[in-house]
Amino acid sequence: MNITKGNIGWIEVVCGPMFSGKSEELIRRLRRAEIARQRVQIFKPAIDQRYSDDHIVSHSDLKIRSEAVRNAAELEQKLDLRTEVIGIDEAQFLGPEVIELVVRLADMGKRIIIAGLDTDYLGRPFHPIPELLAVADEITKALAICMQCGNPAKHTQRLIASEDLVVVGAAGLYEARCRRCFEPNLAKLEAQRESAAAAAGKAAGGN
Repeated sequence: MNITKGNIGWIEVVCGPMFSGKSEELIRRLRRAEIARQRVQIFKPAIDQRYSDDHIVSHSDLKIRSEAVRNAAELEQKLDLRTEVIGIDEAQFLGPEVIELVVRLADMGKRIIIAGLDTDYLGRPFHPIPELLAVADEITKALAICMQCGNPAKHTQRLIASEDLVVVGAAGLYEARCRRCFEPNLAKLEAQRESAAAAAGKAAGGN
């Protein structure tokens, strides 16, 4: 690919917990680029099919058409050489290769707008978002509202019994929590309770 003449490459990252308006902000910026008649391509991870296969959809029901990709390599294959603005939602699901790709695209004069979770259900950095923050030209840290106390929330609380890193879901599976109300071990405790209940039921059935 050749460097886009006249354009200065730029990486923007919108991060924060679930329900903080990351996708909504991504859609807003991409729509402004479309209104300006810039060539825009928009991508989302194929694993994220919560609301739509071919749209990015915010929790407030804003939507914009997108292409589903499995990883950074597939995203690059689908890029049009003439594209000026590239939108990527839920970038935490695209793997570490996305870091090198977006840096290379920015060096070529592209504007890349990325949204993603910066921490996982245990409150740990959710890679590769921290690395994308390090190479970004502009960072927006979004906060949600704690669903327990109403204070500003920076954490994503998993409510179901699973210790898998990736469990795609929305309301009912997750909620936003502030630092005080966040329970990082809740999913693990729920898994232990379910396991104990299943074992007790099995034992009772054998008697």
